[in-house]
Amino acid sequence: MHSLLVVMVGLVLLAPSFAGAAPVEVRFLEGITRGFLVLRSTTGQTVAQGDLIQTAHPDRVDSQMIFRFKDGSLYDERVTFSQHHVFSLLSYRLIEKGPSFPEPMDVSFERAQGRYRVTSTEKGHEKTSSGTLELPPDVYNGMIVMILRNLPSRRAETVHFVAFTPTPRMIQLELEPAEDQKLQLGEQEAHATLFAVRPKLGMLLGLAARVLGKRPSSYECVIWTKDVPAFIRCDGPLRLNGPAYRFELINFR
Repeated sequence: MHSLLVVMVGLVLLAPSFAGAAPVEVRFLEGITRGFLVLRSTTGQTVAQGDLIQTAHPDRVDSQMIFRFKDGSLYDERVTFSQHHVFSLLSYRLIEKGPSFPEPMDVSFERAQGRYRVTSTEKGHEKTSSGTLELPPDVYNGMIVMILRNLPSRRAETVHFVAFTPTPRMIQLELEPAEDQKLQLGEQEAHATLFAVRPKLGMLLGLAARVLGKRPSSYECVIWTKDVPAFIRCDGPLRLNGPAYRFELINFR
């Protein structure tokens, strides 16, 4: 059964279909940004401090999100993209290492060369692989929050995402406004939009992913969508089959 499912997954991945894939239009240009983040467990305990560092150039934007865990672990995600009328991911890199990541990874891919590289460790053995990867125009690793901020009010969208298992697998993500979220802004009550971010695998790949324990997780993100949109928080795991966290901006005291 296991071997059959591996073959089924392989057949699906060897024949990707990007029909209808279209990049998301730029409604709000990205610029220089510096934000300080906190990562908390589901019980509210702080497990990591984070940084969001973004610099803008005439032809591209470089963005980096880092979480430094109390146990010494590191989550370092870097993305370069362009924003000429539409958002286009140019390059991506993700490093996961330390006790919070039992299977450390260093993964990257670039659109121009259509190449990917994966260095992973499983059961103490390090393995490096590389190859070609066809990227649809709406692949948005490391950019999902940004894409949510640019969606027209109450609009759902479907985009692509490269899930590393550690083999790269192209999947679809459904971005759907689920409900209004009540927030406390100082002494005032405010309303934001809760988005559900769900992997869309289809019956065949979904069955295989569940059996093999490789199913990407769903997320929830709260975005201020009135006037100028803003990120408030997201809930979900940082790694495949990992624990759920909440990450949000933190204020100085």
